Amino acid sequence: MSQTTPALAGKLAGLQSSAIRDLLKLTARADVVSLAGGLPDAALMPRERIAAAAAAALDDAAVLQYTESPGWPALRAVLAARETARIGRAVPEAEVFITHGSQQALSLLAEVLLDPGALVIVEDPAYVGALQVFRAAGARIVAVPLDRDGMRVDALEELLAAGERPAVVHTVSNFHNPGGVTLAPERRRRLAELAEAHGFWIIEDDPYGELWFDAPAPAPIAAYSPQVIRLSSVSKILAPALRVGWMVAPDRVCRAVELLKQGADLCGSALTHRIATDLLTDTDWLAAHVTAIRTAYGTRAKSLVDAVRTTFGDRVSCTDATGGMFVWADFTDGTDTSALLPAALDAGVAYVPGSAFAVSDAYRSSMRLCFTTSDEPTLTEAVTRLAKAAE
Repeated sequence: MSQTTPALAGKLAGLQSSAIRDLLKLTARADVVSLAGGLPDAALMPRERIAAAAAAALDDAAVLQYTESPGWPALRAVLAARETARIGRAVPEAEVFITHGSQQALSLLAEVLLDPGALVIVEDPAYVGALQVFRAAGARIVAVPLDRDGMRVDALEELLAAGERPAVVHTVSNFHNPGGVTLAPERRRRLAELAEAHGFWIIEDDPYGELWFDAPAPAPIAAYSPQVIRLSSVSKILAPALRVGWMVAPDRVCRAVELLKQGADLCGSALTHRIATDLLTDTDWLAAHVTAIRTAYGTRAKSLVDAVRTTFGDRVSCTDATGGMFVWADFTDGTDTSALLPAALDAGVAYVPGSAFAVSDAYRSSMRLCFTTSDEPTLTEAVTRLAKAAE
């Protein structure tokens, strides 16, 4: 009897593994300084404080039980208060939904907001995780460029004037991954106006907003319109392993996401929700902890940017890191960063080629550099190795 092999879903045909995740496998060598990963520094994660919060949570046996699909109520209340202060308007607890990291929120939202073929506007260069989600949803993806003030909202206006009607506009508004820039306040306001005029949702992806170095990030886009869905998480300020993310969205969106989450994983972890609640409500400790992260990352960012500019001069142009975790750099002489990468690895340094973030075939001379996981001398040495590879 002949055997017929079962098929996989057709939507998988256009998907591919993240180039960044694949690259991480190549940078595991101890002799390679990796500027490639988008990882917070584990040495700055509050292990002892997390352990104490876990021990306190485990005094209650209920912490090992299932919890509500939208998240543990006390955590939602804490986040509602934090988001109220951030946005500048009252955020009801019903409009806060806890997810398994903010990436799950993005994935669930794609199912709730997008039919196959729906138009999604993203920034270019784009956050790879967003591209993966929207491609899996069968969306039609159109990119608008970034400049030093974030998304080119004027380019979005041109698309709208030409008749394009997006269902969703996605933006990493603060300290962009990978672009390193922040959306200017006047553009935030205009983007919100366009959403209301043309009837699309804005997904404001904000995992880095608290990691500012010199001045706080501007008011969220959600301050200007109820058609904004905000995403964030504790991954960058506490620890990724807690897998505590959240979205702030209108109640009808939260209820739709709840239906899908029940089918995906029933609920999140009551244990990690309680740990996160403990840490987020210890406000004096949290403020000091986040300040320490900002100080460390700010020093590292300056060291990396100074090293790039001193070493390469006019040959490389890079962003000023005012927060977040990344610097975006462009070779001005046309150097192909994908072609350069093997030589860079041989020289003992890794980065992510800009083409990994392109919606189409672009950014061949660009690269993303992460400064969070190395100290200043190591970052300077990494740039020296990169220059040797690029000779």
